[in-house]
Amino acid sequence: MESQKFSLPLGNTELTVEVGKLAQLANGSCTVQIGDTVILATATMSKEARSGVNFLPLMVNYQEKLYASGTIKGSRFVKRETRPSDDKILMARVADRTYRPLFPKYFRRDIQVMLTTMSYDRENEHDMIATIAGSIALSISDIPFEGPTATVRVGLLNGELIINPTKEQRETSDLDLIVSASPSTIIMIEAGANEVSEDKMIEAIAKGKEAAQKIANFIVDIQKKVGKEKIEVKEPAKNQDIIDYVNNNYADKVMDALYEKTRKLERYGYFRELAKEVEAHFEGKVDDEELKEVGDAMDALVKYTVRKNILENDKRIGGRKMNEIRPVSVEVGLFPRTHGSGLFNRGETQGLTLCTLGSPGAAQILEGIEGESKKSYMHHYNFPPFSVGETSNRLFTGNREVGHGALAERALVPVLPNKEDFPYTIRLVTEILASNGSSSMAATCGSTLALMDAGVPIKKPVAGIAMGLMTSYEDPKLYKILTDLQDEEDMGGDMDFKVTGTKDGITAIQMDTKLKGLADNIFVEGLEQARKGRLFILDEMNKVISAPREKLSEYAPQLISLMVNPDKIRFIIGPGGEMINKIIEETGVTSIDIEDDGGVVITTLGAEPGEKAKVWIENLCANPEVGKVYENVKITKMFDFGGLVEFMPGKEGMIHVSEVADEYVEDVSKFLKEGQIVNTKLLAIDERSGKFKMSMKGIKQPEQK
Repeated sequence: MESQKFSLPLGNTELTVEVGKLAQLANGSCTVQIGDTVILATATMSKEARSGVNFLPLMVNYQEKLYASGTIKGSRFVKRETRPSDDKILMARVADRTYRPLFPKYFRRDIQVMLTTMSYDRENEHDMIATIAGSIALSISDIPFEGPTATVRVGLLNGELIINPTKEQRETSDLDLIVSASPSTIIMIEAGANEVSEDKMIEAIAKGKEAAQKIANFIVDIQKKVGKEKIEVKEPAKNQDIIDYVNNNYADKVMDALYEKTRKLERYGYFRELAKEVEAHFEGKVDDEELKEVGDAMDALVKYTVRKNILENDKRIGGRKMNEIRPVSVEVGLFPRTHGSGLFNRGETQGLTLCTLGSPGAAQILEGIEGESKKSYMHHYNFPPFSVGETSNRLFTGNREVGHGALAERALVPVLPNKEDFPYTIRLVTEILASNGSSSMAATCGSTLALMDAGVPIKKPVAGIAMGLMTSYEDPKLYKILTDLQDEEDMGGDMDFKVTGTKDGITAIQMDTKLKGLADNIFVEGLEQARKGRLFILDEMNKVISAPREKLSEYAPQLISLMVNPDKIRFIIGPGGEMINKIIEETGVTSIDIEDDGGVVITTLGAEPGEKAKVWIENLCANPEVGKVYENVKITKMFDFGGLVEFMPGKEGMIHVSEVADEYVEDVSKFLKEGQIVNTKLLAIDERSGKFKMSMKGIKQPEQK
C-alpha cells in the first residue's frame, strides 16, 4: 500500500492520519497525529482460532516509549522500558472496553492491538489519540471489527464544556470525561468529576458523543478508501439436540434455582450438577467435542431465564425489584493497630478497606513520558481467588485489579483534604473478601469508611452503585435498568454502569456495554436511578459513621509543618545530608521532608522528638540578632587571641580576649577551653566579611561541671 494521508480539522488543531508507511506486515496499521503528538497503532490477528477458548481473546497493549518525549529512564540500572505503569494499563483498558463490544461474540481468533507513543509534545494528550488510532488500524484491516469508534475527552472549566482539553487545562477542570462512540451510538464512558450534577453530566456526555461521532465518520471515509475486505466469520455449528434437551428438561429446575437458592455458590454448584446429568445422558451418543457444549447450553439457559423474567415479569434473582439494593451492613475500627478500617457488605459482596497514613516522603514517584511526578494518595485493590470460592496460582496484580482500584481511588479524590491542610501520604488497600457483583463499588464505600475511621478530614462521604441493563433481542425498545448488579445479571446482561458520588454530585463513572451502543435515554434514566441508590447507601453508612473522627489513631505518625526561607534549606540538609541525618538521629524523629518552596514536614511518633527537631531547624534557619544573648553554646576552637563559639547551628563567632571578662585577661586559655559551654552576646556583624563579633562581658555564665 502506498502511503496516504487524511486530515480532519479539530478546533484550532488538526488530526492527521497516515496509512501505508509503517508496520505493513500487520493486518492494519496507521499513525495518528495531533500537534506534535504521534501514535503508531497496529492490529494483528492469529491465523487460527485458539483451542478451548470460549471468549473473545482480544489484547490491547499500550506501549509508552520514553524517547517520545526525549527522556531517558531515571534509574541508574534499568534504562529499558519495563512493565507498563498503572496509568498506561488504565489507558489500554479504555481502548479495550471501546473495541470489545464490536466483534462477533463467537469469534475466537487472537486479536492484538498495540498502541505506541512515537512523539509527545506534552500538550496534546496521547491517550485519546491512541484509542482513535487503534480504531483506525482495526477498521482498515481485514479483522472483523464492526466499528469504527472514536474517543474524546470532555473537560469542564468555569462552567464551560471543552472537548479534548490540554494537559494544563485538565489540572483545573471539574470534569475529566472520556466518551467513545460509533457513528450512531455511545459505546463506553469513563469519568472523574468534582461533584458534577447528573444534568451537567448528561450534557457533557451528549457533547462528547457529538465530537466523537464527527471523528468516527471521518474514519468511515478512510475505511472506504483504503480498508481491506473483512474476513468472513461464521458462527460455529452447535449440536441442536443438546440445546433442545437442556431447554426442554431443565428450564423449571433452572428457574427454581435462580429464585429459591439465595447463595451464589449454591446456585453455581447446582447448575454444575445439572450439567453433569446432561453429560451423562449424552455420553457415548456424541463425540467429546460436542459433549463440551453441554456447559454452554446450560449457561445459555440460565442467562435466557434471567433476562426473560426481568423483561416480562420484573422478577430478579432472589425476587428483588428493579431498583432494590441488597441488604447493606457497615462496620469500622476492626483492627487495633491499623490507622483506619472499614468493612462494607452488600449482599454476598464484602470489601474490607484499610487506611495507612505516612510522611510526605512516602509518596509514590511516577516516571513517564509526561515527566516525573509524585502521588500522595493511592488505593490498591486485591481480588483473591477465595473471594469467589476458587483456587488460583495467579499471584500478581492483574489489569482488572488495577482498573477497579483506580476507579475507587478516583471516586474519593474530590473530597480529600488539601495537601497544605493535611500533608500526609494516604494509602488505602481494599481486600475483596467475597464477591457477588460490584466489588469496585464496595471498595469505594469501604474507602470512605476507612478514611473517616482514620480521622482523615474528607469533605463529604462518597458511595458507589453499579447499574445493569437487560434489553429484548426481539424488541429494541423494551429494556429494564437494574440497580445493584449481581452475578448472572452482570455476566448475562448488557451493561455495567458504575456511578460514585456524594449527596451533592457525581465523582466518578465507568460504563461498559456488551451491545453495539446504547440509546441516550438509558444514560438519563440510569444516572437518576444510580443517584437514588447512592443516597440510600450513604444513609446506611451514615448510621455507623457520618464524619471523620476528631483525632487520628494513636499509632498514626504525627506531622509538624513549618516554612523556612528557601535559601536556608542548605543549612538544614548540610554537606552530603550530614545535618539532616544528624537531626533525625539525635532527636529520634522518623523523617524530615523538605520542599523547594521552603515547606518542611517533620514526621514523628511522639510529640517531644518532633518539637526538638522543629526547634533545631528553626535555629538553623534563624537570622542572627545583634544584641541577643545566646545561652548554653559551645566553644568550638581556641586561639591565642580568643575562642570561636557556635552560637547558632552552623554559625560561629569570635569572642576576642578583650570580650571574655570584665577584668583584664592576659591568658585566654585560663578562662576558656574547647568544648566549654558559655553564654554570649552578639555584638556586631561585619557587613563586608559577614563575620560575627561576640562578647561574654556582663553576662552571667552557666556553672561549669
